[in-house]
Amino acid sequence: MTAVKHEDGICRCGWCGTDSLYVAYHDTEWGVPEYDSQALFEKLLLDGFQAGLSWITILRKRDNFRAAFDGFDPAKMARYTPKKLDRLMQDSGIVRNRLKIEASVSNAQAYLAIPDFSAYLWDFLDGQVITNHRRSMKDVPGKTLLAEKISKDLQKKGFRFVGPTIVYAFMQACGLVNDHLVTCHRHQAVTDAARR
Repeated sequence: MTAVKHEDGICRCGWCGTDSLYVAYHDTEWGVPEYDSQALFEKLLLDGFQAGLSWITILRKRDNFRAAFDGFDPAKMARYTPKKLDRLMQDSGIVRNRLKIEASVSNAQAYLAIPDFSAYLWDFLDGQVITNHRRSMKDVPGKTLLAEKISKDLQKKGFRFVGPTIVYAFMQACGLVNDHLVTCHRHQAVTDAARR
């Protein structure tokens, strides 16, 4: 699948379809380099919740997740009690998966043990965005050797639901990797943002 021209005449990566929420996410967030540690933490957790589901499902529930998980404040999440986890399991506004919910607590604890989460992640790339020049979605891998390396290190630090496929999706979403297709209108804009 190559970039698709939408009704507004703009070419976009084919994965975002025509859902207005998905298109807005593609056009304003996906692939933009993220340097805020807490925002990176939120996106990593949401990618973990997405495992086995479609991203649009998570995107539609993102505000509910933020409310349920105290704005993804790791200091609060690290102290969640079994009672709080039970309440989360009753919250129909989020993905109610016991293992993923429990992992959010241990992930918050692991996050707090890293002095600067953003620097930790960007150091794997020497602070530089990897800009790919892919022409088709079939050229985009599900994971890479670098994603495997980051995944292993995160797991060593106590993170869960951070396999290499999840980590690569996270890297794409947070702009550590620019995987917008070259024919997508966002490819150059994200490339320019990475240079800044």
